[in-house]
Formats: sequence, structure tokens, C-alpha cells
Amino acid sequence: MKKFLDLISGETEEAFEKAGYDRSLGRVTVSKRPDLCEYQCNGAMAGAKKYHTAPMVIAEAVAGQLRECPVFSEVSAVKPGFLNLKLDRAFISSYLEEMRTADRFGMPAPEKPQTIILDYGGPNIAKPLHVGHLRSAVIGESLKRIIRYHGDKVIGDIHMGDWGLQMGLVITELKRRQPELPYFDTSYTGDYPEEAPFTVSELEEIYPFASGRSKEDPDYYAEAMENTRRLQEGDRGLRALWEKIVEVSVADMKKNYENLDVSFDLWLGESSVQDEIPGMVEDMRRAGTAYESSGALVVDVAEETDTREMPPCIILKSDGASLYTTTDLATLKVREETYHPDRIIYITDKRQELHFQQVFRAARKCGLVEPDAQLVHIGFGTMNGRDGKPFKTREGGVMRLSSLIAEIREEMRAKISVNPEIGPEEAEQTARQVALAALKYGDLSNQASKDYIFDMDRFTSFEGDTGPYILYTIVRIRSILAKYAGQFQAADPASLRIRPAESDLEKALMLDLAGFSAMMENACEELAPHKVCGYIYQLSNDLNSFYHATRILTEEDQEKKEGWIALLHLTEQVLCTCISVLGFSAPARM
Repeated sequence: MKKFLDLISGETEEAFEKAGYDRSLGRVTVSKRPDLCEYQCNGAMAGAKKYHTAPMVIAEAVAGQLRECPVFSEVSAVKPGFLNLKLDRAFISSYLEEMRTADRFGMPAPEKPQTIILDYGGPNIAKPLHVGHLRSAVIGESLKRIIRYHGDKVIGDIHMGDWGLQMGLVITELKRRQPELPYFDTSYTGDYPEEAPFTVSELEEIYPFASGRSKEDPDYYAEAMENTRRLQEGDRGLRALWEKIVEVSVADMKKNYENLDVSFDLWLGESSVQDEIPGMVEDMRRAGTAYESSGALVVDVAEETDTREMPPCIILKSDGASLYTTTDLATLKVREETYHPDRIIYITDKRQELHFQQVFRAARKCGLVEPDAQLVHIGFGTMNGRDGKPFKTREGGVMRLSSLIAEIREEMRAKISVNPEIGPEEAEQTARQVALAALKYGDLSNQASKDYIFDMDRFTSFEGDTGPYILYTIVRIRSILAKYAGQFQAADPASLRIRPAESDLEKALMLDLAGFSAMMENACEELAPHKVCGYIYQLSNDLNSFYHATRILTEEDQEKKEGWIALLHLTEQVLCTCISVLGFSAPARM
């Protein structure tokens, strides 16, 4: 099924050709002046130079052809040479009828589906998830769903920080507190305990304590470094203890991500590629792409077109230790060999932009990825409090993600419990759904690269550009459909037929729906969930304007009523599809 705009453009392209001009001049765009027209074509302006003809002459000739086309209800050529277009209402309704029965509302499948790896986690083991982890999880989950809806294969990887000094610090502090554990006995040869000797809460207290002490106590720091070395070299006891640390941390992470309706296909960390590093480094040395500089092993990644200094990419420090960069390069190598991806997309804080520029260039220079593989970094901005500074607790500390979710859920529970028809159990489930919509929509409605203010009152409002407003619109539609089915013992709305619009408000709603495929393709192409948010906000506004101006259920003309019910049914389906790719769902009532 062709996209709506492509169909309209096809008609104008044919009109240009019939008038004696290049058909490529007939591309149509959505009007920037909806008060004047619905679509416009500026091709006559571009054709004036090519044909040495006044733009109005070209526009008038094309308009004459278009007036014979049943797609348009009104065509006008206006100075200095614009074509203003309004669509025939029967044409729009027939398109929506076809859209209703088509797979994915007529959105065309990609000719060659891509394999895409999405790296959107990055939490550290033994540390609680905090609000700083929210954006990568929410943006990444939405992109995964958008790209899958487009028809591509997506593999989501959490890419945990489960290696390095932080592990040595936790092990060191555990040894100080529980020296009797068999993990620290180098002569122990038996099986290690099944149960971890700590809880996730204890782990989360141990890491910051150990980190703080290592900054003040040189001996403690040295011991942590030694434990890190022993762990990485395969010490049996420390490896077994490390596995317990990972096991306990991952179990807690999964609960937190589940509360966000976020999931990963791969639960891999930096540790998964450590065995790849020696061979990769040796290959770099042998190929001459890596060389020693001041004792460190580096790869030059500067290019002539750089407008700012681009430092070399450090592969190994002067003491031979690998870095986060080394791990990222080894991960790229493994991903290429295992999945042969067309694209690898990283979603992190935008402050890591330089790091990923260096990694991507080094990976290409060293032949770790195929030349045509796309490497993409999406850098997101900061979630700030009302003071414009990074969001914190009232006490000034970094807020845990679980606390933020609980706070929003409680806010929504209080609002929903006002409805006497909703019992405590339903209120709890509804609060969960609406809170998730408030949180995710509040984040995703902003362009990813921009900072934004987290405003609890605004995000949880049932009015304005918010998640709860979108859900309220869906619930309103469902209520109308349910009343129609109950009062009139009517047929399934899917069996009814959408009819030509009776009013401009109804036509505006129909035009929104007709633009679904183009919007979704654009959101996928630009990796931009905010495009979906903008679309459903406009769709919700136009639906509510139509609803307030139309007596749907009391309409005496049965054909009109059935047409409206069919239109509402399609609107509800499109809205639910959109919120699904954003990562949340609608309750039965609010």
C-alpha cells in the first residue's frame, strides 16, 4: 500500500508531465498554512529557471490538469507560483478503508530488512539503577520497538559494566567484612556455596563505601587493584565470588527494568569479551594500526577534515591495562563476527560523543567491522529538576530509579482513586500503566539530544501534552465504542465502513490517520521517538475536537453513526499501536 503523500504526489507529478514539464517537480508537502490549504506544491518555482518560464504560468497550467483529478476538491495557483491543494473527502475515506484492513495499516515492509544491534543499557554491577539510567532505557526500548515495527531485526544488549576496578573494590571490602568466606582461601578446592553471602542491598552499600575509602587509603586502593588483577587473570575463588556478585545484581536489575517494561535480548557485560582483547591487540600491532606512544598503545584516529583536535584512541595504558575503549572495540569485533549487523546503535549520555567518535574510527581503521556497517551514537541530554540542574532527591542525593517510579505511581494512584467506580486492585494496576505513560512520554516527547525538566505536576496531568492525556483519549474512545456495542447491540466496528467526512474537524482527524505510515517510517529513519509523540498528541487533539463537536451516539442517521464508529475504531487502533512502540499501554478506564 502506497503512503498517502506518495499517492497525492503521484497525481501532481502526472499533472506536471501532462502540462509539458518534468514530473519530478510535482512533489507535494503538507501545507505550512493549514488555514489556506491542506497540501502544497512548490515545483513551479523550481521549474521556472529550468524552462525560462514565469512560475505562475507553470502553476496555472498544472492546476488546470489537477482540476480534472478526482483526488482533489480544490486546486489553486497563487502568486508567485505556489499550488495550493485540498483533498476530496471520498478519496480520504477510501484510503482509510484500505488502511484499516492492511497489515500494519498499510505501512510498506522494507525491501531488505536490516539486522541492527541496539546497545542501550550500560548499568554497573553492584550499583543500584538511578535516574541517570532512565533515558538510555526508555529511549532504547522505544527505538527497539519502532525499528521492529518497521520490519527490521533488532538485538538489544544491556552491555553491563561488570569488569574492572569496581569489582576489585567490592571484593576487597567483602574480604574485610567476611574474611572467613571460602572464596578468599587460595587452598580451597571444594564447591563454593550456592547462596550468595550478601544481599543486593548490602552490595549497593558496599560499593560506594569501598570507592570512598580507596580515595583516602593508598593501601586499600593497592589491595583493590591487586584483587582486580587476580580476578582478571582467573583466580578461582575470586571468579566464583564475582559470579555471585553478577548474579545478585542482574536479578535486581531485571526487576527494575521490568517495572519500566524494558527488556534485553542479551545480558552481556564487558567481561564477555575479555578473552578477545589479547588477540585483537596483537592483530593491531602486527598490522601497524596501533603503535606505542609514551608507553601506551594507541591508534591515530584524526582525519584531515576534523575541525577540532582528535586525540589518539588509547588501546592499552602504559602498565598494559585495557580501558573502556578497548572493551568497546572488542565488543564491536565480537558483534561483527557473531551477528554481521548492518547497523550498531549506541544510546548513552551525549558527553560520551568523543569516546564513540574515537571508537568508531579505530574500529574501521583496524578492520573490526565491515566497511558498509553503520555505527551510530545517539547522545541524550540530561533529565533536570525544576532548578535546571540534574534531577536529585529532596535531600540532594542521586535518586534511585525505583524510587522515582514509586513516586510517580503513588501520584497517579491518588488521582485515579478519586473515581469511585475503580476498586483498589484496579486502581493499583491502572496507576502502574498511567505512571509509566507519564514517565516515558514525558521523556520521549523531547528530542533525545536535548536536556529537559522533569516536572511531576505537568507529566502526571490529564491535560496537555502528556502521557495521561493520550491514555485518557484512548479510554474515551473505548468508552464510546463500548456504549455503542451495548446500547445498540451493534456489529463489530471493524465490519463498519468509514464514510466521507461530514465536517472539517472530521476531515482533519482523517488526514492525521492517513499520515501514519509516513510518520512511522520517518521516526524509524531518524531514530526519533519524539516524532511518534508529536503525532499522537496531534491525533488526540483532533479526535477530542471532533468528539466535542459531534453527537456520535445520539445521531439519528444510522449510516453517519456507523461511519463515525468505524473512524473511532481506527483511531483507537492507531493510538494503541503508537503507544506500544513508545513502550506503554492503556488501561480499560481511568
